[in-house]
Amino acid sequence: MTDKYFEQGVAIRRDMFGPEGAEKQIDNASAFMWPLQEFVTESCFGDVWHRDHLDRKQRSMLTLGMLLAMGKLPEIKTHVKGAIANGVTIEEIREVFVHGIIYCGVPAAVGAFRAASEVFQELGIDEGKREEGGT
Repeated sequence: MTDKYFEQGVAIRRDMFGPEGAEKQIDNASAFMWPLQEFVTESCFGDVWHRDHLDRKQRSMLTLGMLLAMGKLPEIKTHVKGAIANGVTIEEIREVFVHGIIYCGVPAAVGAFRAASEVFQELGIDEGKREEGGT
């Protein structure tokens, strides 16, 4: 990879996760963690997230579905924040997880819903009130 991919990756990480998920992750990386940060920044965000044909909103929704399938709750929390920054609505996040109930199972979806709900509370996002008898 090149510096171009690294710089693109830092910019996308900053847009999605703010300085905490971009510069601070990179600046605070130990010698042990540096290869991971370099790879994620260049390959994941600088290359794959920068490709044509899928926009960031679509990529966020796909990422949430895949993380639900793998049961990666800490990463779901991180990517819920990124998804919101990429324009994914709370309703769309919910529907990704509802879809996951069928294809990934109830326990995986329960974890994803709980993780997302924690993030919404942290960010002060109103999850809405359920209408009586409604879904």
